Amino acid sequence: MALRLGLALPQMRQYDIGKDVPDVARTAEDIGYDSLWVFERALFPEPPTQGLYGLEGLPWPDHYRHVAEPLVTLTLAAAATQRARLGTSLIAPLHVPFQLAKSLASLDAASGGRVVAGLGTGWSLDEYAAAAVRPFEERGQVLEELIGVCRAVWGPDPVSYDGRLTKITSAVVGPKPRRPIPILLSGSTARARRRLVDHADGWLPVGLGVEELAAQWRQLRDLAAERRRIRPLRSVLRINVQYQTKAYDAADRHPFQGNADQLAEDLAAHAAIGLDEIFLDLQYGLRDAEELKDVAAEVYASARAAGV
Repeated sequence: MALRLGLALPQMRQYDIGKDVPDVARTAEDIGYDSLWVFERALFPEPPTQGLYGLEGLPWPDHYRHVAEPLVTLTLAAAATQRARLGTSLIAPLHVPFQLAKSLASLDAASGGRVVAGLGTGWSLDEYAAAAVRPFEERGQVLEELIGVCRAVWGPDPVSYDGRLTKITSAVVGPKPRRPIPILLSGSTARARRRLVDHADGWLPVGLGVEELAAQWRQLRDLAAERRRIRPLRSVLRINVQYQTKAYDAADRHPFQGNADQLAEDLAAHAAIGLDEIFLDLQYGLRDAEELKDVAAEVYASARAAGV
């Protein structure tokens, strides 16, 4: 079976969100992409409290200055498509658990059961100061409660939940998802990996390089066996692509830099790890939606021609 391929939707400043998101979504589905994805960046601090990813001195990229709200973006795509799954990469503690659970359930019901809930904890202290429901230090606890609230809200009525942030004594909550919404987590630390194995449906890492990625995937599967997990773990890899029409010099190239043929080589190497799906974020550095659609079609054709 061919590796499933997904595409990130346009959320940056150079795109007309209301026009380009439905257009790119329809085109991606027609090309053959299996899924459409959004990510979350709440704000661009100026000056920032910390560097990118919390690393001192690493500047935030300029394209983070303008990122459309993810669930609005995904709703536009849902209305324009019929088949492609609709995936999120959300900073969970920036959302009120009950409200996010209800929004995801409504989107899944409206789209015919296509939502995949990718959740993480983020790293930006400035975003937490502006929007988080609890302090940064409590981000793991908030994520765990949000997962519990989602499972409760998406389950049968009457719904009840007794948490630190959420108290539901007994209530009817609708609409329900069309089917159980898969929850994916990043699992970047030992505690996060245990949370993933115990409470989630799968793994949503960002590109780390083939060897490191393969090692972490083995660790997760070993942990799942150790903790006697019954259901198999799903795996969806997010890749931020640096595309160019000409091939990168092989001596200087990092994975997922280069032209369509080089990207296809990288996809083949990553597919060999045994992942279920890879989605590509191609929107950085492209002029507009027309170029994004052209590049998405070229990369997809090259990947399938390479046997991915």
